[in-house]
Amino acid sequence: MLITCPICGARDVEEFTYWGDATVAYPALDASEEAWFNAVYQRENPSGDHYELWHHERGCRAFLKVRRNMATHFIHGCELVGPFAGTESAT
Repeated sequence: MLITCPICGARDVEEFTYWGDATVAYPALDASEEAWFNAVYQRENPSGDHYELWHHERGCRAFLKVRRNMATHFIHGCELVGPFAGTESAT
């Protein structure tokens, strides 16, 4: 699977680390155990397009929000998130 990093271009998925579902709103750190259990374990398992967070760990180290089809693994696109969002370069 190839992920096209906005900074580095198309790269093999092995350069990236999956950081999870980009659509989950996690509770506050002092929330109840039940709230955390529900946020972590009681979620939908989508079969179509879905947003995920990926870290380009072995590249520019940017964080990306990737739109990927969960059934076919086709990546429709990605964008920078975090401190480098809206910039042309992470260096």
